[in-house]
Amino acid sequence: MTSWKIFQGTPKKPHNGIERLPPPPNWRTFDKDKETRGETYQARGEEIELVNAALYLRRPLLVTGKPGTGKTSLAYAVAKELQLGKVLRWNITTRSTLQQGLYRYDAIGRLQDAQGSGKDNLGEIGNYIQLGPLGTALLPSEKPRVLLIDEIDKSDIDLPNDLLNIFEEGEFEIPELGRIGEKFPELPVQTYDSQTTKIIKGQVQCQAFPFVVLTSNGEREFPPAFLRRCLRLDLQEPTREELEEIVKAHLSDDNIIRQAEKIIEKFVERREAGDLATDQLLNAIYMLTRTADKPDSPMVESSDGQQKDKLIERLLQYLNSREGI
Repeated sequence: MTSWKIFQGTPKKPHNGIERLPPPPNWRTFDKDKETRGETYQARGEEIELVNAALYLRRPLLVTGKPGTGKTSLAYAVAKELQLGKVLRWNITTRSTLQQGLYRYDAIGRLQDAQGSGKDNLGEIGNYIQLGPLGTALLPSEKPRVLLIDEIDKSDIDLPNDLLNIFEEGEFEIPELGRIGEKFPELPVQTYDSQTTKIIKGQVQCQAFPFVVLTSNGEREFPPAFLRRCLRLDLQEPTREELEEIVKAHLSDDNIIRQAEKIIEKFVERREAGDLATDQLLNAIYMLTRTADKPDSPMVESSDGQQKDKLIERLLQYLNSREGI
């Protein structure tokens, strides 16, 4: 029987085993529209209600929950169902600032180009400005854009407070354009999603307030003034039945559930003692059912089933420990 292993650890004996590599799982496919990501999201009643409340009230939705509960996927699901276009995603780090979310100005590039050409390029300043995901979401539009501010709890302590006025007023100014607004009232700039838009006298005022999803792993507290301007949703871990539906949605095969019942049961049991993410379960089931030696059969039937069982154990390591390292 052919081994499921593509890499054999024999670099002195090159081979074409990579040709046996099966298709990737649908959540790791890179040559398709990323906006299909929300298609498999399984929304619950409370989630549907709070999403609708956020849409009606034009308020940001602060989504908390353990890793793998679908916090980011919720934004993509809303954008997909309501046909709101590409999700504008802002990944937060400890160095993220409000300025970065609104726009970026390449002053050095403009200065270098002006020196090289020997002429004043003030009227071309818009060529050196690119709106960030937050700035793009606030552009005037008939339909709201979907803005995902991912892992807001990783931010500097000041960022949530800095967002307060933006969320309340739905507008901001680009001072570099405002200062020359009388001489150059309309200047084109590039948006975060690589479009071109005109800014009038440096002012950006939203027409339809964006649908804003802020995700948090619950690693910090937020100031009351910030929480007052948000609706809050805490995502719970999926039940056994919900996990089965998620597996069906992602792997598109009812037979997989029968093959993977034991690993789903094991996942649920292990989850009671530590943090596990749903995508860990999906990874393990994919390895169980989609290996190169038997792409449509459980991999535990192969000759090295014990070794593969150990691999599944490693794929289901707890997120909050150094187990197995």
